[in-house]
Amino acid sequence: MVLPTDTVYGIGCDAFDAAAVRSLLAAKGRGPDMPVPVLVGSWTTIDGLVLSVPRQARALIEAFWPGGLSLVLPHAPSLAWDLGQTRGTVMLRMPLHPVALELLRDVGPMAVSSANKSGFPPAGTAAEAVEQLGEDVAVYLDGGPATENVASTIVDLTGPDAVVLREGAVPVAEVSKALGVEVEVAR
Repeated sequence: MVLPTDTVYGIGCDAFDAAAVRSLLAAKGRGPDMPVPVLVGSWTTIDGLVLSVPRQARALIEAFWPGGLSLVLPHAPSLAWDLGQTRGTVMLRMPLHPVALELLRDVGPMAVSSANKSGFPPAGTAAEAVEQLGEDVAVYLDGGPATENVASTIVDLTGPDAVVLREGAVPVAEVSKALGVEVEVAR
């Protein structure tokens, strides 16, 4: 399924259905070496998906969720999911889009990646997603143009200090301000 988010259109499926995740990766033309992020419909959903929610994660969630910030955290070992080669982590985000939020609240966490073939620009509209993914996807939800049309900022919280893996919709300076410390940016 292709769905709108506040950043770009995403291609998504049930996060707990390994066959669906493999189909998602196949539609994008990429393998399990690039794990699929998970979108959630509420702040509290994260508590059941990760090992623990550190203070830094809570501060970033309060400041930027829903919105264009993704968090990488150790996932709960009890979860039976296969999102790719995650090395025990999961990337989570709560999008600021009414269609996406309603869907996520109805169906639960979804494995979602940008709606595009690997190596091509992410789709900013449902029509752009159809151009790239065609019949590889059965359902397209059209929620109008993506408002940001830029990928989310990714913050890794698996170590002692927050590290920005990718700057996107949320500037690094705003992440640093929310945490009260200068945040390292991965090179």
